[in-house]
Amino acid sequence: MRARVTALLMFVCLTTALAIAQGRGVMVVKVVDDAGAIIPGAAITISGLAQRTCITNERGECAFAGLLSGQYEVKAELAGFATAVHIIELTATRTERVTVVLRVGSLTESVTVIGSSPAIETRSSARAMPAPSPAPASAPARIGGNLAGYAGGTFATEPHYRPYRGGNTESYDKIDENPFRSVSESPLSTFSIDVDTASYANVRRFLNEGTMPPADAVRVEELINYFDFDYPQPRGNQPFSITTELSDCPWNPKHRLALIGLKGREIAEKEDLRRNLVFLIDVSGSMDSPDKLPLVKHGLRMLANTLTANDTLAIVVYAGNSGLVLPATPGNRKERIDRAIAGLSAGGSTNGGEGIRLAYQVARENFVKSGVNRVVLATDGDFNVGVTSDDELVRLIEHERESGVFLSVLGVGTGNLQDSKMEKLADKGNGNYSYLDTLNEAHRVLVKEASSTLVTIAKDVKIQVEFNPRAVNAYRLIGYENRLLRDRDFNDDRKDAGEIGAGHSVTAIYEIVPAGTELDRPGVDALKYSDAPAPPAAIARGKYDGELVTVKLRYKAPDGDVSELTSAVIADRPQPLAANLGFASAVAESGMLLRRSPQAGHASFANAIARARKFRGDDPEGYRAEFIRLMEMASTLAKHQRTDR
Repeated sequence: MRARVTALLMFVCLTTALAIAQGRGVMVVKVVDDAGAIIPGAAITISGLAQRTCITNERGECAFAGLLSGQYEVKAELAGFATAVHIIELTATRTERVTVVLRVGSLTESVTVIGSSPAIETRSSARAMPAPSPAPASAPARIGGNLAGYAGGTFATEPHYRPYRGGNTESYDKIDENPFRSVSESPLSTFSIDVDTASYANVRRFLNEGTMPPADAVRVEELINYFDFDYPQPRGNQPFSITTELSDCPWNPKHRLALIGLKGREIAEKEDLRRNLVFLIDVSGSMDSPDKLPLVKHGLRMLANTLTANDTLAIVVYAGNSGLVLPATPGNRKERIDRAIAGLSAGGSTNGGEGIRLAYQVARENFVKSGVNRVVLATDGDFNVGVTSDDELVRLIEHERESGVFLSVLGVGTGNLQDSKMEKLADKGNGNYSYLDTLNEAHRVLVKEASSTLVTIAKDVKIQVEFNPRAVNAYRLIGYENRLLRDRDFNDDRKDAGEIGAGHSVTAIYEIVPAGTELDRPGVDALKYSDAPAPPAAIARGKYDGELVTVKLRYKAPDGDVSELTSAVIADRPQPLAANLGFASAVAESGMLLRRSPQAGHASFANAIARARKFRGDDPEGYRAEFIRLMEMASTLAKHQRTDR
């Protein structure tokens, strides 16, 4: 890795030197937020005498070499932020450094810059985050933006990337991929729903770094559930709707794909629930990197900016000792909240267990009946002092969730990401697990999709699918390997399962081998002492001909103990691929390729990308376009891997 970085730096230096020697200029664009923190993953487009596009690296920078003298428009874009447009007058034979400040909002900010002297001309303003404290007088000025940093030096005026120095200790649970199961042997498939999206953001991090993700870091269901689909809103008092689709399988034309989609009820603004939030923040030494604690602080600031006087926010930290940094504070006390966030700094070892106990205690003391009561744990998962056993932490969280306080987990950082531990804690805490690889992802999770992240509308949601043996020979659930349940768990209300947030969509896909189609797998010898069981009389009479599967769902109200049952039938009538299954199948196919799945059949990145483009549909935030770009990168990386062998 170090050799690759060194080679890349040498290439950039040589390119810059050659460009200047040939009488051409170089423009280096750096993107920060209005607190001065770097923003990787932003799209930079320059247009004028040349037009080019680049994605900012981990230092928040893009370099454009070999530019002729003249005027250029520089546009910086990232979902969740106002688009910033700068006009730059570039002189050949020199390097022009431009710092672009992105602010939270949806409008466009324009700044005219001539050389190194900014002349600001605002055409329309964006809704900005709370203004940072003034930087020290000695801090250097930046082109076209505010000075960086908060008083006290919490953020350096020139943020830089400091990788974790403890060696790569990232941890992922091994995934034993779901095999095809014969309906004659296993007519039922039972699993818990999953609304986590951490795997997608983590996969994106690997691909943006130019490497393929480890196979066990790819949870296909989380890749699919990162995206919203066009499922209808539920009717009446139902917490979610059920949508089903059936079509031919793109990577194996002899098979079919069945989609089961759930859509959680949206929360209207007038019924927005009061929020009692306790952020439990890891401030140990391993969090001392811009992609860890500073990223969490910026995400927390964005969330705090949306809180009202009816909400409360508390902050608990843990390192060598745990402590209450901010007691439960009304959301309209912005200055007090901002001071508490600004004062957070990393250092020490990690006592996660004691921090969790204190956070739950604060949440219980400020419990809001019929509201949102949640602890949000932000960490790289590196618990190394205090309660260290996964089983101990799980038992602690299972006990605490009975109070009605749920737990969500925000994972950050690289090098020592304890993915398996954080996923387990969120699952047992009746919450969700998200990974923040960029400030944009923090905005998506904590602001744009705060309702689905924080507001639970149904808990312990289980799905049981029964396959009609007259229509189905075998089936395979794509993903959800760590959410499988025993068939008898479906009717057991004591068995924990997944939660659905307000407005959240959940998608599951089965690959189905139709009756009469042979399955290429080892068979079992005929039984010597017993005959094969006869089918039930109703099946033998053909009573259910035309039905492929029956889908049953159980769920509880957020504060309930007894489940309710609902069901739907998928007819044995495949239709041409449409928008929902079309795009979802492209993500599933890509996920299998990223996992190097033996079940991938004739799957290819080229086919998945083409289908994703065809069924991209309405994409206001650009998430689907980003997916296509990422899979193009994955395709290139996969080809290089095959060549290297």
